[in-house]
Amino acid sequence: MGLLLGFAPLIVFSIVTGLSVDLALWSAFAVAFVIAIRDFAQTRILRALDVGSTLLFGLLSLYAGFIQPSLSVQAIRLVVDGGFLIIACRSLLAGTPFTLDYVRQQVSREIRRAPDFLHSNFVVTAAWLFAFAAMSAVDAAATFNKTFPVTLDGAASLAVLTLAVIFTARYPGMQNLEPARLQRPRTIRRL
Repeated sequence: MGLLLGFAPLIVFSIVTGLSVDLALWSAFAVAFVIAIRDFAQTRILRALDVGSTLLFGLLSLYAGFIQPSLSVQAIRLVVDGGFLIIACRSLLAGTPFTLDYVRQQVSREIRRAPDFLHSNFVVTAAWLFAFAAMSAVDAAATFNKTFPVTLDGAASLAVLTLAVIFTARYPGMQNLEPARLQRPRTIRRL
């Protein structure tokens, strides 16, 4: 699913953080940049999540690498998850859930105009918003409470991220967007 590819920078960041925060930030930036450029070259569309990921990881890489290298892992996670929370919140408030950018190309005009289609995208984007809010809350607790275990922060974030991915993949409204299911059945004319 294209939407899950949009979260590849966040997934790379979450996994590589255990090795090195700087490596995780720069790797996530590189992945975000490649995805944004590849998708733009193919579709001529800049997706909100791709642009947001590229800007977030690019600016944070520069800031943490050159201006404030002493930022803690928890603080960086808080900024990353808070940034994704802002992206999701902004898209919902604007009335264009960021998930629409990924599924619009897969469906016909008729389906795009259907109320269920828009509703499904609002639900899935809201699920991601809640996931980012939960991750940000755990990150804030870890950032401002130095006795909070770093491993618990990372494990909680990965668990919430995994639940959001599973919800997205299994949400009935999104499963109906598979290209094979989108083609209208042909009616058979009776003679």
